[in-house]
Amino acid sequence: MPPLPAALTSSMLYFQMVIMAGTVMLAYYFEYTDTFTVNVQGFFCHDSAYRKPYPGPEDSSAVPPVLLYSLAAGVPVLVIIVGETAVFCLQLATRDFENQEKTILTGDCCYINPLVRRTVRFLGIYTFGLFATDIFVNAGQVVTGNLAPHFLALCKPNYTALGCQQYTQFISGEEACTGNPDLIMRARKTFPSKEAALSVYAAMYLTMYITNTIKAKGTRLAKPVLCLGLMCLAFLTGLNRVAEYRNHWSDVIAGFLVGISIAVFLVVCVVNNFKGRQPENEHIRTDNLTQMPMISIPRAESPLEKVQQLENTSHALISEAPRVRWGLIGARPMVGQGLLGHGDEHRSQNHITAFAEVT
Repeated sequence: MPPLPAALTSSMLYFQMVIMAGTVMLAYYFEYTDTFTVNVQGFFCHDSAYRKPYPGPEDSSAVPPVLLYSLAAGVPVLVIIVGETAVFCLQLATRDFENQEKTILTGDCCYINPLVRRTVRFLGIYTFGLFATDIFVNAGQVVTGNLAPHFLALCKPNYTALGCQQYTQFISGEEACTGNPDLIMRARKTFPSKEAALSVYAAMYLTMYITNTIKAKGTRLAKPVLCLGLMCLAFLTGLNRVAEYRNHWSDVIAGFLVGISIAVFLVVCVVNNFKGRQPENEHIRTDNLTQMPMISIPRAESPLEKVQQLENTSHALISEAPRVRWGLIGARPMVGQGLLGHGDEHRSQNHITAFAEVT
């Protein structure tokens, strides 16, 4: 396919920037505003699933939000920048220019180096996925309104006023709780777990980047150790949420599924497993081959095949010649049986003698 015009390239770039800005704004509205109302889910009186003790604010957790967000935002950026720089320097040192992306012209004056282009593309897709994961998680929490394991400790319902005389009595409505409204609202947003989704998204994206990009010798054991270490940290983050009674098992598993799904989709379908773009010449060559009509070309006989056939024929004649020659010389005309006369016998003997002399 021919290269896109500069105006169309700039328009696509602006369009992608608008999508990115819209994603960031939507995540902001989900996270810091009351634009979307959380579903109010009821509960049974003295329900044991929600009677766990309050573990304290999020900052007192073993994996506080500041640490989690810093690692999820900083570690992938550092790894991708170092990895792309190492790959680019290695291609320059080994003069492996065939596998290296070419420097392209954007507009009329701006040349984009392949190192910068690949780094910006991979980091941009990762950032987009990070905000998309946050949006998916917040949307699930708003729609479901699933209660935290320590919900009743924050809700502080007045069981006497509510008439909770049986454990099977179901209570619904915001007026049932007498505790801090802000803490109660946070306790209603647990499914899926945001911490589990963000941690496993970052770990999966980095794992696939390391696996598909780093192909140096001597890394057969280092890559699995590094990748499994990243996945183990994400798994421990989810376990910590359950151990501290901040989330249910179902919340953590749902968060893992959301983060893994978004990471795999972006890596496989958007960045093509972190492979470089196909050069334009290969695109043109492939298009020409696919557009060529299918014609049947007659098979041309090779000169070597002709020579081989002649040699086989000559060998067959040479092997048959002695048998025919001695058979003809040893033959005797049958006289007296009415088959040959005396004149015919003389002529046949002359022919046989002549044939023997020639051969």
